[in-house]
Amino acid sequence: MMLPAEATPNGTHEPFDMANPAAAVIDAQGKVIGWTGAAERLLGYPAAEILDRPAALLLAGPEDASRAAAIVDECRSRDSWGGLVGARHRDGRRIDVGLRVCAMSDTEDRKAWLVSAIDLTKSPSWAVSGSVLEGFLTRSPLGMAVLSPDLRYVWMNDTLERYGGVPRDERLGRRMSASLPGLNTNALEAKMRQVLETGVPVIDFEYTGWTWADPHREHAYSTSFFRLDDPDGNTMGVCYMGMDVTDRWRARERLVLLGEASARIGSTLDVMRTAQELADFVVPRLADFVTVDLLESVLHGEEPGSGALGTARLLRRAGQKSIHEGTPESVTATGDLIGAPASSPYFRSMADGASVLEARLDIDGAEWIAKDPARARNIAEFGMHSVMWVPLAARGAVLGVATFVREEHPEPFEEDDLLLAEELVNRAAVWVENARRYTREHAAALALQRSLLPQDLTGGTAMEVASRYLPTDAREGVGGDWFDVIQLSGARVALVVGDVVGHGINAAATMGRLRTAVQTLADMDLPPDELLAHLDDLVIRLAEEKGDDEPIATAVLGATCLYAVYDPVTQRCTMARAGHPPPAVVGPDGTVTFPDLPAGPPLGLGSLPFESAELELPEGSLIALYTDGLIETTDQDIDVGLGRLSDVLARPGIPLEELCSAVVDNLLTGPQSDDVALLVARPHALGANRVVSWDLPADPAVVASARSMAVSQLGEWGLGELVMTTELIVSELVTNAIRHASGPIRLRMIRHDILICEVSDASNTSPRLRHARTTDEGGRGLFLVAQLTRRWGTRYTPAGKIIWAEQDFPDVRPVGHMV
Repeated sequence: MMLPAEATPNGTHEPFDMANPAAAVIDAQGKVIGWTGAAERLLGYPAAEILDRPAALLLAGPEDASRAAAIVDECRSRDSWGGLVGARHRDGRRIDVGLRVCAMSDTEDRKAWLVSAIDLTKSPSWAVSGSVLEGFLTRSPLGMAVLSPDLRYVWMNDTLERYGGVPRDERLGRRMSASLPGLNTNALEAKMRQVLETGVPVIDFEYTGWTWADPHREHAYSTSFFRLDDPDGNTMGVCYMGMDVTDRWRARERLVLLGEASARIGSTLDVMRTAQELADFVVPRLADFVTVDLLESVLHGEEPGSGALGTARLLRRAGQKSIHEGTPESVTATGDLIGAPASSPYFRSMADGASVLEARLDIDGAEWIAKDPARARNIAEFGMHSVMWVPLAARGAVLGVATFVREEHPEPFEEDDLLLAEELVNRAAVWVENARRYTREHAAALALQRSLLPQDLTGGTAMEVASRYLPTDAREGVGGDWFDVIQLSGARVALVVGDVVGHGINAAATMGRLRTAVQTLADMDLPPDELLAHLDDLVIRLAEEKGDDEPIATAVLGATCLYAVYDPVTQRCTMARAGHPPPAVVGPDGTVTFPDLPAGPPLGLGSLPFESAELELPEGSLIALYTDGLIETTDQDIDVGLGRLSDVLARPGIPLEELCSAVVDNLLTGPQSDDVALLVARPHALGANRVVSWDLPADPAVVASARSMAVSQLGEWGLGELVMTTELIVSELVTNAIRHASGPIRLRMIRHDILICEVSDASNTSPRLRHARTTDEGGRGLFLVAQLTRRWGTRYTPAGKIIWAEQDFPDVRPVGHMV
């Protein structure tokens, strides 16, 4: 029978068009029973001469005849075959043809074979030996195919057939998109049209997708395309060669993921945040559900220990993430303690310090699951079918464990997935360890700083005080801001605020040194400008001593300080500053000003002297001292900060604690870049009923009168129990002033939180406490004063000096010492 020949729309034969090849049908006895016009054009035999004759007549020689027998055997065993043979043209010449043989049956199940052939001698590219060419094309490790100009499959080798998972019979004559739905065939065909139009080959075009050969796993292929032309330059089709580069692609994807992980994980020095960042990054890139659990000691910044099984049980959930909203797979919330059987791979991975991979989770056969029915139900409900447990370990210590679970992802975890998970977890473990160490150091620095700051501020009856200290955020670390309220002699109160350069333990330690130095200098009753001058000298000496230790030297140099002394008797405040922002003063009417104090250089520069300024603080006023972290930020000018502070402080009469909170809430609206110290004080005057003074002549006879006046005043104040000690103190201090100093002499008594006795004179000579010998007739007065008072001392004034002594009220035991 004669099969009808097919032609292109323009009537011409189109090479490599397998929709219209040279075709014949051969029956089970090897006779030709079908013949097309294309076959006649290829071999020159009209149908009348070849039908019902043996197909072997069409073979070129004996070797092709033996090959024909192999073809028959191959067809009987596999129902299809493809390859190269030599055919004999009617005029006797040899023609190399590419064959595709497919089995077919009629309605009575009589067997026959459809043979499709392409003339390979028309293209110089087929000049290679037939056997070599056949081996190259059919058994090449590269997938190879030839497509017609309209992009229909004409020929393909066995490798490409395996890649696609679709038999070639279902692909020949069809477009790529019709048989490979899992690939981006639009992009592939676009590349082939580009090659057909330009003739420029495309090399190593990579694409990904799934095929019917492996429908549950994404593969990557590298493909090259080149155009096929006949000797006359006519386009015959396009050839493409492809190879599976999934391993290379996945290795590159792992590198990309690891690079992204470096940017996404460890963005803060916070242990919990780092663990959550790991979970967030992995889902859904690698797993459907991930948990990260850390040893409780790690969360507190403590050393993790060896990570032995018994120790590892104290874990808390530090991070978790699911493809489902709200992680319904987990009954454990972030921060909760974790419980699991000790025999589980969860704990075994930590005990051994090695990952555990269960590619296919055996719910029924796992003993540790059987011991936990709730967990078993959870695993079954969400279809958890593949799990990896990877311990977080850094510097030889186990910090916790990360669990990776697949639920909806159809593929089980493989060794490559485990390698990627281990690399991600190992990097995260280093970040967690760094965060843990920072947590420990930050906690130590913060504890040091807090221990160096005042624990209980009080201004006595002369002043209400409130404060706030806010350490900087976790990335910058603890700084060196400090404040203080110091009780001075004469019921006066000193207010101090300072700032040390830098952050961390060195800054905190330097702050402690400076605060101690200020307290010591304050006890000497130095004026503010002199106190800062002495503090400046101290800083210079410290910097010189620590010159080889740059962090400490840097911390101490450039520190700033504001020192103010308020006298409740005169209601005047004297202050000086060393490179520090000026205080805010709020009048009784709510008017806020920033006094123009002499600035003075920062401590340690030693270039300019310090100057004091004095202002009055009437009843109902308020003064606020602060560090620059409150008013100056990276995105806010200092003037803007001062304006916002002024707006908040202009609220006279509200409680100081409430005012401090309002200042912090309104000015610190974003992350801090520096420590903040705030000290707010509301001064009060000591009324006339609390202060009394007498001018005394320089006459020894006046001592008795002084004692009498003092005793009388104690009676008015209801302090009769202090009469005996007060008489002795007044007698001794007045006698010393008369004997060793010059007039005028004044006795002043102040009823404050304590009883204060002061004697002033015009001399600059300071009395000296000494132990009198047994034979001495005098010299015991100041010794007795020291024993009977809580403290005593001397302060100098422009007119001379004041010797003072303080007594606790009767319910407080006196402790005597000299200042």
